[in-house]
Amino acid sequence: MKNTFLKTAFLGCLFITMIGCSSDSESKDEETDPPVLGTDGLTTQNVTNYIVDKKATKETLALFYNLKKLGKTKVAIGQQDAFNSFYQDAGGDSDIKKNTGYDPALLGSDFMFITDKSNNNQSNNWFYQQEQKIINDTKAAYAKGMINTFSWHLREPYNEDSFYTSDMTTEQKTTAFKSILPGGANHAWYKKKLDKVASVFLNLKGSKGELIPIIFRPFHEFDGSWFWWGANFCTPDEYKTAYKFTVEYLRDTKGVHNILYAFSPDRTYSTSTDYLSRYPGDGYVDVLGMDNYGDFDNQGTMGANTANSKLKIISDLAKTKVKITALTETGYRVTSSKTPITDWFSNYLYNALTSNSIEISYVMFWNNDKDGYYVPNASVSNAADFKTFSLKPKSAVLNSLPKMYELPK
Repeated sequence: MKNTFLKTAFLGCLFITMIGCSSDSESKDEETDPPVLGTDGLTTQNVTNYIVDKKATKETLALFYNLKKLGKTKVAIGQQDAFNSFYQDAGGDSDIKKNTGYDPALLGSDFMFITDKSNNNQSNNWFYQQEQKIINDTKAAYAKGMINTFSWHLREPYNEDSFYTSDMTTEQKTTAFKSILPGGANHAWYKKKLDKVASVFLNLKGSKGELIPIIFRPFHEFDGSWFWWGANFCTPDEYKTAYKFTVEYLRDTKGVHNILYAFSPDRTYSTSTDYLSRYPGDGYVDVLGMDNYGDFDNQGTMGANTANSKLKIISDLAKTKVKITALTETGYRVTSSKTPITDWFSNYLYNALTSNSIEISYVMFWNNDKDGYYVPNASVSNAADFKTFSLKPKSAVLNSLPKMYELPK
């Protein structure tokens, strides 16, 4: 995630899977109906074998299956804060809709303000107002048929002032992550934060009272050193312990069953061994992701090829593990002093997402704001490039997204 957004923003019946033989009471047709084949051995009947939460709601199971299937033919296109962050604060429809005529296929949100120490759950509180806005946006996106994903820029456990290590003392950087582990001085603090997260997940409901499925992406970009959960500040085992605890606490202790869990380092890995060095295990991860800005930062074909090679590593892993693959954050930010790159979307990014038989289910751009944009609206010079990208055979904004919350019959 980019510093610009964060600093600007701060200112401004359970589904039962059909496994095994049919019962004697079922009709012959029901007995002989084959499973609907998905990808990599995944079927509508065995989906619970591969999802992290074996008690997942039927909509969450469907989202896992459909996202995995989607990656064969399409890449869902989305943006962080798409309904609330606009270039030049233009307002109205998302900048993606302004450009393409259709809503994005994916909405990115964050727990940052929701779990902020200043959120007192009162209607006149700015942080609580942000919480309500995020909840309403998530519900609106789901009602449209969009996919929802949440990241979490959790502030450090001492003063809760920042998530950036550049704002922390040496001692804080050294001890913060270790302190939230079971037995640590701030473990109870972390559980309270997770209680808030769980409360939000359990109250995100659709029009029929069903829980809205969310892709949750905790402790992202952990291979860098800019966040207090970064690789310089915890061992691989400590990182795995925290990730596993997060999943187990939400799923098993709090009973949250509408989450898919995403694992997303930044772009520093070059082999599958590198990528998996902090991987908590197949039983804890549904989405294999990567955040990547740097390879696309005016690096041309070489950068696109580098990004594609990294995406291929996780795509190949996902085929073996039966997981979803995603480019969980990316973008090239255009400002008054940083001009667009010709054909960045339709050439470089599209090729990175589709070359070498990789299967990427979604890509998420970071948010636009007053001073710059990652996704061009209809009025800027590279608007046509993004629209061309959105119309490519493997691109999907909302109009070409299938029903994500129903398993095929």
